[in-house]
Amino acid sequence: MQALPNREGPRANEDIVAREVRLILDNGETAGVVSLKEALRRAEEVGLDLVEISPNAEPPVCKILDYGKYKYEIQKKKAEARKKQKVVEIKEIKISPSIDTHDYEVKLKSAKRFLEEGNKVKFSLRFKGREIAYHKMAEDLMERICQDLLTLIKIEQKPKIEGKQMMMLLSPK
Repeated sequence: MQALPNREGPRANEDIVAREVRLILDNGETAGVVSLKEALRRAEEVGLDLVEISPNAEPPVCKILDYGKYKYEIQKKKAEARKKQKVVEIKEIKISPSIDTHDYEVKLKSAKRFLEEGNKVKFSLRFKGREIAYHKMAEDLMERICQDLLTLIKIEQKPKIEGKQMMMLLSPK
């Protein structure tokens, strides 16, 4: 059996391989199950194309319509869907275990802004020198951040230590 060429979009006219199809006319009425030859003849009579709308159905559903216009409509729908989707970014905020209260408030304010914009926030706490001995203090700081942002967040990754760094990932509710 010969493999079908890999192409974009649905099959149309002579590319349709089924013997019988469920035919939908150009005015939207259902003509029932007819042979492929009969469906092609009807499409040719009205000067339009026979397009396979649902190839996985038994028998496949085909509709009489203008193929060029159909492809254009599909292209427009895809473009509209792309326009509406939002790319979620991960914003990183770096802190240290001995952060000052004012610095903490500034970082928290930035995190709130990022979360309200719909972005994820990754808190990175880097240990310098012997600070790693005070990882309990760092855990308390991460817990305090979670408590201060409780209404805006869901914790995606709990605070965990990787080498000389502690990380936590938060996403907006």
